[in-house]
Amino acid sequence: MTALSEYERLEAIGLWRADPQAQRRDVILSLGDASLVISDAKAGSALAHWSLPAMIRCNPGERPAIYAPSDEPGETVELDDEVMIAAIEKVHTIIESHRPHPGRLRSFLIGGVVLCVGAVALFWLPGALVDHAARITPQAKRVEIGRKLLTELSKMAGQPCTSPSGDQALAALSKRLPGHDTIVVLPEALMGARLLPGKLAVIGRNAIEGPDTPEVVAGYLIATEDAAAGQSPLKRMLGDLGPSAALRLLTTGNLPDSGITTYAEQLLRQEPTPPPTDGLLRAFRSAGVSSTPFAYALDPTGETVLGLIEADPFKGQPSPRPVLADAQWVALQDICTGR
Repeated sequence: MTALSEYERLEAIGLWRADPQAQRRDVILSLGDASLVISDAKAGSALAHWSLPAMIRCNPGERPAIYAPSDEPGETVELDDEVMIAAIEKVHTIIESHRPHPGRLRSFLIGGVVLCVGAVALFWLPGALVDHAARITPQAKRVEIGRKLLTELSKMAGQPCTSPSGDQALAALSKRLPGHDTIVVLPEALMGARLLPGKLAVIGRNAIEGPDTPEVVAGYLIATEDAAAGQSPLKRMLGDLGPSAALRLLTTGNLPDSGITTYAEQLLRQEPTPPPTDGLLRAFRSAGVSSTPFAYALDPTGETVLGLIEADPFKGQPSPRPVLADAQWVALQDICTGR
């Protein structure tokens, strides 16, 4: 049924035209199940039956309301009865709600696709861009970026310490701990060690002048490498600078100078997060270095680093293969004294 139960037996007075040129006639409008019956007001005979679903309103929002049986020119009815108008409009609203809306489904589908594409662009694309840039950058460009970053660090932490015997000791240390082609000591501000793109590592003066054994400086380098969790220094740098820096590296082959400066400041300000003890112990074992000297360098009381002390793969004894010879270690400790 189309008509609503509250409008059963609803009737109203209206004006009916058989065609646009015909005279208007007084009629009685009766709301049926699925039709509007138009009857002569005087004789009571039926003049027309209109299908409610097919009816259209010719002047929405205006009074008197004018209806037609279809959008074709022909009959019309003028109606001023608010109750009958409300009934017809309500019937039309219900009919419209039950009709299929292919355009609406299409809009939902398009909207869903747009949302999916937006989600991919927002959450997946930035990481993929960083990964791709870090993966395809050639070693020569990595070295260039690392050198630029070292230049910025030197402006903030002093020029790298150097001496003939000290430089030889650093070269020996880089061979003892594979993965570092070049190791540089910065005299100020930097604590511990940092890894830069291009297999370049920088260590702070505190890593060589305070300790009495080279296992400490080796420990800083091992811990920093392990904290990277397999990520290359370039990937970590691009991850911090964001996808725009990665895109610029891909398109121009260079990183913005401002980004390099910002990252240098960050390296000095933020020390690497200590890696889990179990993984760090495996790294010490793999490198053939005792973890106890490094543990006491982090905490002289040993309370917060008991795991590194008690589970030391070499039980606190000197490494089977020395990190540096005694003369090399002395030369390294003195590398900044000539400044």
